[in-house]
Amino acid sequence: MSTKPAETEITRIAVGTGDEARSIAMRIFHAGKRPDVHLEHGQASELPALVWLGGYRSDMTGTKAVEVERHAREAGTDCIRFDYSGHGSSDGDYRSGTISRWVEESLAVIDHAATMRMILIGSSMGAWVALRLIEELRGRGQADRLCGLVLIAPAPDFTAELIEPNLTDAERTSLAERGYFEEPSEYSPEPNVFTRALIEDGRNNLVMRGPIETGCPVHILQGMRDPDVPYTHALKLMEHMPADDVVMTLIRDGDHRLSREEDIVKLRQAIDAMLTKA
Repeated sequence: MSTKPAETEITRIAVGTGDEARSIAMRIFHAGKRPDVHLEHGQASELPALVWLGGYRSDMTGTKAVEVERHAREAGTDCIRFDYSGHGSSDGDYRSGTISRWVEESLAVIDHAATMRMILIGSSMGAWVALRLIEELRGRGQADRLCGLVLIAPAPDFTAELIEPNLTDAERTSLAERGYFEEPSEYSPEPNVFTRALIEDGRNNLVMRGPIETGCPVHILQGMRDPDVPYTHALKLMEHMPADDVVMTLIRDGDHRLSREEDIVKLRQAIDAMLTKA
């Protein structure tokens, strides 16, 4: 398995206006423009597009994101990867980000890409963004655009469920006095910064307040040795989906990233199951 990013051109769209304007970087692969995929030139694939939604402080060149596009190429369907503002190649500072802001950007990207049918693949915080996108699409009467949902180490409502209950006195003081607190990151030499704005906005975007109805098949991949999002959180999420066709794969020795070769195999299998049902 190669981790070299697929050679897909970066394009950009502007989201927001005035002081809220930001440039969002995307890599959109169109199967109809690939010579060895047997579609007429410019024709869209009949299969749903794969839409990658990354996690907090991750970007579209990560192992899983790249493998999702590689799998789309092999399957002969489209793939959309992008960076939230403050992440990767997009403009801004991630410390200015909120769930509302990143959902707005995600919706703008899928609308720009004219993706009529899609499978959302959300990793960690990206699972929260995916579930909020579903709410937005249902509100528009566009729930039929969604053909499947693959969630990797899902962290919906993480600000309220995983951060706020575990804040130390020092972190609460920092939030009150500085508007943010820091904690060491296992994935970067720079600490993670969680802002008061992110936490307060998170309360307005909670999805596990009652039953969640996606109206599509759902597959959850969760490591049981995840130090960031305990597998009990994924089980709780599953309990909020009583009406959906939900499959959960618990990986006994899996961590939060789930980026090992054997983890990628499971991810590809989950995507294939969604494509088969579409």
